[in-house]
Order: sequence, then C-alpha cells, then structure tokens
Amino acid sequence: MSITDSHYDILIVGAGIAGSALAHALSDLPSYRRPLRIALLERSLAEPDRIVGELLQPGGVIALRQLGLEWTLEGIDAVPVKGYCILKDGQQVHIPYTEGHEGRSFHHGKFVMRLREAALKAKGVDVIEATVTELIEDPHDAKRIIGVHAKKPATVEGGEPEKAQYLADLVVIADGCFSNFRTAVMGASGFKPVTRSHFVGAVLEDVTLPIPQHGTVALVRGSGPVLLYQISEHDTRILIDVQQPLPQDLPAHILTNIVPQLPESLHAAVRAAIAKDRLRRMPNSFLPAVEQNGHSCKNGILLLGDAWNMRHPLTGGGMTVALNDVVLLRDQLISMPDFRDAKRVNQALKAWHWARKPLSSTVNILAFALYDLFGAEDDLLEVLRAGCFAYFERGGECVDGPVSLLSGVAKSPSLLFTHFFSVAFYSLYCLFTRPRLVTPPPSSSSSQKSKSTLLQPTSISTSQPTSISTSTLQPTSKPTPPKPTYITPTPLQYPFLALHSLRVFWAAILVFGPLLWSEIRWWSPSDTRRRNRVVAFAVLPVVVLVVVGFVALGAVGMKTGALKAELFPELAVRGVGVGSA
Repeated sequence: MSITDSHYDILIVGAGIAGSALAHALSDLPSYRRPLRIALLERSLAEPDRIVGELLQPGGVIALRQLGLEWTLEGIDAVPVKGYCILKDGQQVHIPYTEGHEGRSFHHGKFVMRLREAALKAKGVDVIEATVTELIEDPHDAKRIIGVHAKKPATVEGGEPEKAQYLADLVVIADGCFSNFRTAVMGASGFKPVTRSHFVGAVLEDVTLPIPQHGTVALVRGSGPVLLYQISEHDTRILIDVQQPLPQDLPAHILTNIVPQLPESLHAAVRAAIAKDRLRRMPNSFLPAVEQNGHSCKNGILLLGDAWNMRHPLTGGGMTVALNDVVLLRDQLISMPDFRDAKRVNQALKAWHWARKPLSSTVNILAFALYDLFGAEDDLLEVLRAGCFAYFERGGECVDGPVSLLSGVAKSPSLLFTHFFSVAFYSLYCLFTRPRLVTPPPSSSSSQKSKSTLLQPTSISTSQPTSISTSTLQPTSKPTPPKPTYITPTPLQYPFLALHSLRVFWAAILVFGPLLWSEIRWWSPSDTRRRNRVVAFAVLPVVVLVVVGFVALGAVGMKTGALKAELFPELAVRGVGVGSA
C-alpha cells in the first residue's frame, strides 16, 4: 500500500540521542522564523536496550541545559557521577570532577525515551515509526537528496508493511554506529569505521563500588580496561574491553582472566551476572570526522552523531560530543533562510565542522590516548601507563586539568597536548627514580597453569554471535598469590635507562601524533582528489620559494662578479691570461 507523499523542511532519520535532541532543538526557533515542519523517523519506538551510552559527562549535562532538555534526566532513576576512581595493582586514585560539576549515569533506553518524549511535545515535529530503506535523489540533480523511501509497520497483524515516501529540503542521518547510509552520503570522501576491540557488558546487582557515585576504571593485565558505573539504584554496569581476536569462550575468558584482578567485593556479583544473563558486546570503533562538503558528498543531506564520528567509549564522551554537535548545528541552521540552497548549506556544514573541533578533537584524542595507555601490553607503553597513574597521584592541577578535559568542560586540544606530554616527561622521571616492578602480581595465566582458578565454568553454551550465556559455575579454591617484587634503579643502570627513555618518548609521540593528525586532517585518505589538491597547495609555495631563491642567488652572484671585476681589474685580466694560457 502506498501512502501519500509528505513534505517537510527537515527530515531526521534516527530517534536516538542526537536525532531526538536535534528535532526538539530546531522546533524552538526565534520569532522571526516560521515554525519548521520536522519529521523524526525511527524504525522502532520501543525502548532501546544497549550496553553503551549510559554515562553522560558534565559537558553533556551543560549541552542539555543549553538545549532546554536538562529535565530529561529526571524520572529515569539516574545516578549522579562526581568523578572517577582508577584501580591498578590493588591501588586506587581518586579523580573528582572540578568546580562541583556532575555527570549522570542511567539506563540508556530510559534516557532515549525521555528525549523522544521531548520531541513528541515539540511544536511542528512528527515522530514516525518507519524503517528508511532508500534515499531519494533529485531527478534533475543526482547529487542532491530530496527525501527517503520508508516502510511503516503493518496496521493489522500479519499484513504487509506500508510503503511511504517522505520529502524534505534537508535530510539529517543520525542512525548510529551501524549507519546504513554513511557511504551513500559521503561516497569516496568518507572513512570506514575501524574496530579495535569490543566492550563486553553485563549488569551487576546491588554492588558497592570503591567510591560511590564515581565511574571506576580497573586496569587489568592481559586485557583492556574494565569500566564500572552505577546506572540505577540497584544496577551497576560493567564493561570489559576485549581486544581482537575475540576469545571463542568469552565467559571463561572473563572468569579466569579478568575477575581475579577485580576487587574481591565484585567477584560474586560478576559470577551471578554471567550465570543469570547473557553477555552482550558492542564494537569500539574509530571513525574520524571529515568535512561533509567533498566533491563526492551528496547535497541536501548530512550525517550526525555516531553515523559521522566515533571514538572509544572508555571516557564516556560520545553523548557529550553528540549533544554539543546538536547545539552548534542548531545555531548554524536556524539562521538559514532556505535549506534548499546547497551552497549556503555546505558553508554552514564547513563552519559547523570547525566550530565543533575544540570539544570533539579533545574528547576523541583523549579517548584513544587513554585507551592506548590503559589497554596496551607493550613495555614502552607500560612505562607511560605507570607514569600516568603516578601523575594523577600528585593531585592538584595534575588531576584538575585532565579531568576537566575528560568531563567535556574544558574544550582545549592545547591543554590536552600539555598534560599528555607532561605525563610522558613525568613517566621518564619515574623511570629513573621510582622502584620498578620485577615480579608482577599473579595473572590469570598462572592461575590456569596451577589448575586452581577462582572460578571454573562447567557448562557454557553460546547462542548468538553477539550474546553469550552460561549455566552452572562452580567456585573452587583460591591460590595464595606471591608478593610482587620491586627494585630501585641504580646509577649503573642510568645509561641503559637513558636509551630506554628515548624509546618511551618516541612511543608517546606515536600514540599522540596520529590521533592529532586524524583531527587536523579534514579529508579522507580515499578522497584522492582532495588529498592531491591539499598536497599541491602545500608543495607549491615551497617550489616557488626554491625557484625564487635560486634566481636571487644567481642575480647576487652576477652582481658580485661584476663588482669584483670593477674593483680589481688586474685580477680579472690576470685570470683571463691564466685561463688562456
């Protein structure tokens, strides 16, 4: 069945965090503009169930306040977040937020439903349950998108889905990390997401974290970091970073390799969560943002949220960046008289791209820099990780500066650069002055070799590639761990440590440099046309300077020769005579 076409000013695909917030934001326009007609399409308006997008940093709360949406955090059993606690080898560092800032943690689905409620209440917004199947190109201009084809759920049980066509002056794609339209919008100008690891998640019931109302990051050996935060009065989310390739038996991997390194108070809750519920996983992907006005990009359409830009969720910065993007995009769009003006829209997209950089680049770089430090098993990065932990222990600005970046309050890549390399230099200082761990605490591998593990999975079955369930878990005896051994460097070791410090500093550059470049670069490596143009503009001034330099040197040389002949004619004559002889 075909439904009559509907035409809107703006059509948003995806009623998640970014899409719902943008629909509400654009409905609240200055009085000199007529109310916009906005369509918000979502394939399912049921409450979503995800394991990420559950911690909103203080910077995200500030963005909600700017959008008039701070009330959406109420009535969803949200928990205040006042900072972080980092655990490493039995030690902990408290990193509180500065200046009384607070974040919030919650069940993702409950927050999304509140944002959808805001969109439903917004003037001029139609929230429609429909699955977008295809973009509609302008019949007179194949580069321009003028709407979407969609399917609405059948009105009667067992019936056929109803086909619909929605037209709009501007289409916004906010369909998340698994976007179906990213490539269609960006073409050769876009990136492809790169997945480096997965977060494996579960919900722990009625546990007490080392510092209540604080996110907890546990640094474990042989795996990526473990993140824990309370998402309701009784529920606490645990996210375990598992690097690729994924183990075939994830429950056994977690029980034998991860759980023994977590605080003792969490062991029973983790066992119960794995026995009771399925483990779920989400990819941790890297997708740098590039300008959306390249030669192969479509006009009349733009990407927003995870469909355009992703970073590792370790720092919980995704929603903060998305909501800040909505604030800035609203400010660009509300002053635009005609969304069909491709030139004006592309100019606005370019301005938006660079206006978001102070926050987005800070969060993006920090997320993967911390992940590389916290999740690496490399000896060089281990020095940086220990130095980072020691840097936080100093307190004061060594904590306040980094946590202001982490919280999304400080929007300053230069401040991030300063603290990152301060950590690098302090790591080198610690390399010479602090005792070094020689015998590490017992790892899970030693537990396996002794055949005496904390937990023994006895009946584990897998049902789906993205969900793992277990049945019976039997606790066995816990081995007595050997005490770690430390030694202090001696002056005889200083020459070796000096060479080692150079390698450590180079490793720090290799961590930060590519991440910084990914934020500075505004084009995709696959966009050869734009890349060649950038290279040409970069090389041309150098070539011109070299040519001018050679010409200038030649002119100077000729003038010097003429002056020399004029002042010392006898030398010129003698030179000619000698030459002729």
